[in-house]
Amino acid sequence: MKKHGTGAVALSLLAVVTAGCSSGGGGGPDGSAKAVPPKEPDPVVLKLFTHQPMTADDFKLLIADPVKKKYPYITVELLPFKATDLENAVAAKEQIDLITIWNGNINPNKGLGIFGDLTPLAKTENFDLGRFDQEALKTLRTLSDKGELYGLPYNMQFNALYYNKDIFDKFGVPYPQDGMTWDDAVALAKRLTREDGGVPYSGLGMDSWTRITYPLSLIPVDAKTNAAAVNSEPYKKAFSLGKQLFSIPGNKPNFTTNAFIKDKTQAMLASVNLLDLLSKSEGLNWDVAQYPSYKESPNVYGMYDLHVIAITGTSKYKNEAMKVLEVLFADDNQKISARKTGRLSLLTNPDVRKEFGADNPALKDKKLASIFKSKPAYAPPFSKYQSKGSEITLKHYTDFLNDKKDLNTALRDAEEEINQYIKTQ
Repeated sequence: MKKHGTGAVALSLLAVVTAGCSSGGGGGPDGSAKAVPPKEPDPVVLKLFTHQPMTADDFKLLIADPVKKKYPYITVELLPFKATDLENAVAAKEQIDLITIWNGNINPNKGLGIFGDLTPLAKTENFDLGRFDQEALKTLRTLSDKGELYGLPYNMQFNALYYNKDIFDKFGVPYPQDGMTWDDAVALAKRLTREDGGVPYSGLGMDSWTRITYPLSLIPVDAKTNAAAVNSEPYKKAFSLGKQLFSIPGNKPNFTTNAFIKDKTQAMLASVNLLDLLSKSEGLNWDVAQYPSYKESPNVYGMYDLHVIAITGTSKYKNEAMKVLEVLFADDNQKISARKTGRLSLLTNPDVRKEFGADNPALKDKKLASIFKSKPAYAPPFSKYQSKGSEITLKHYTDFLNDKKDLNTALRDAEEEINQYIKTQ
């Protein structure tokens, strides 16, 4: 019995050793077990819908190539630009995993049920939301009903005051300085609006009437009530400023960039990021200054204007989509974005901001630091009637500028027309 028991123990030990060698895929030269390489994840194809346009080159540079490099099993495909077809694409249940969209268009499209909360995904993937401008994230959270975060900003539109140095030099007027109020800008415009050699020069223009309303966080329709919101004291303040500016003889509004960039007869232009366009303009000797601000709100320009990338709530590959955001918002990738595409990163890392426009030789000697001396105002959610409300408001604002209506009448008529339009929808 004792001899039989010893043999059983030996057989058991042999079985254990054999099993160990087998599970290791065969022993190494020294008799040790080989490590089993982890299994590659199954290939995943993600579809990106561009409601906010993104060029194929920028997509390849910032998303497709770097994602494939870090995660070879993930392929991101860029769907053709068809911003107006989002509703149809959702209705047809097309595969959409990621969306680029302007923050002003999120609320009007919220009823499609396509947006999902990034917060739990960020936690699962150890994605640090603290790296972002927190006011920008707060702006995005106000678009949801319960503070959900529908997306992350990969670009912020800024405001700047561009000026034609040749016109200033021609009339011996000092260049605009950082820290100007709108009153200062109007006074400067008066000195530059004149005719010389048969050529009329205007002092200051803007490409949109909202350049003076957005710094006050003004929108024509309240998104919560779907009622007009233009007949108010803040609107009176903004429109009165416009009246001062555009009542200067020879400084009529055209709300385009033509007089400044094409005709080169406008001394100053208040606008958004035109750096790419200005860099390619021939014969325009320009520079940039800090955007003028209301004296009650110094160093504040137009409200948060964000280009956002969102993961859809309907995607089957949310974790993989979150890895795309991880790659897009890596510091090194954001530096590339700032250098090569001129996008203004929302990361708080100052090293990223220093790279802004660095690869554009036309910007080498420009005073780009002036742009960063202002911060955006709060951006309220936009109503689905925002576009029509703006159209109606502009019509009555133009009547006021052209002395066809007084200020109170213009705002009252705008409010009544907007509300009447909404009732018919």
